[in-house]
Amino acid sequence: MDWGTSQARSFAPSISRAEIDAGLRAHMLRVYNYMALALVVTGLVAMFVANTSLGPIIFGTPLKWVAMLAPLAFVLVLSFGAHKMSFGTLQLVFWAFAAVMGVSIASIFMVFTGASVARGFFMTAAMFGALSLYGYTTKSDLSKLGTILTIRVVVLVVLSLVNIFLGSSLLSVLINAAVIIVFLGLTAYDTQRIKEEFSENYGHEAIGKLAILGALGLYLNFINIFQALMSLTGQRDE
Repeated sequence: MDWGTSQARSFAPSISRAEIDAGLRAHMLRVYNYMALALVVTGLVAMFVANTSLGPIIFGTPLKWVAMLAPLAFVLVLSFGAHKMSFGTLQLVFWAFAAVMGVSIASIFMVFTGASVARGFFMTAAMFGALSLYGYTTKSDLSKLGTILTIRVVVLVVLSLVNIFLGSSLLSVLINAAVIIVFLGLTAYDTQRIKEEFSENYGHEAIGKLAILGALGLYLNFINIFQALMSLTGQRDE
């Protein structure tokens, strides 16, 4: 996809390409900042829960199901209700989601060693960064890839539910390996999609909301890669 040509056709002649490029860079920086801050919130909450009495209270009782499923409720609200929210409300829900996700993944900090968690985080960051950079710079159209990978996500969710009853360690390994591959691909796709949405909505009030929703997509990719990587390579705290 030739971004320079498409942007030149999409905007009025009074807007220079330099202004558009500067706006895009600022928008992407805003997206990554939202995502990074959300990861910080998630990490701090997860460490707090894991290192206090809240950890055993939540994960040693049926409350663990609430902790595990609550993030899904937030994702549905953000995905389908964002257009009805004000920008301020959307921000609050986004930060609340990041905190709830911290509670949900606190079990990782309880089960695996600190060094193992740190290693998994930096490995995830390196892979995520590489694929996001590819999505930002490639001229290839990744829209078809996005459709294919979304279908793969649905298949993986179904397989994961089935494996709850089967308890197959081999299937678990295969699922986690596939999750890493699929969500790395989605990272590239989502990065390009965020660029396209900026191009289509340049100068509109919706840009602020799009930054949060773009950060949400990238954040979810990162979290899924991290969780799968920890399941595959994490060293348990004996």
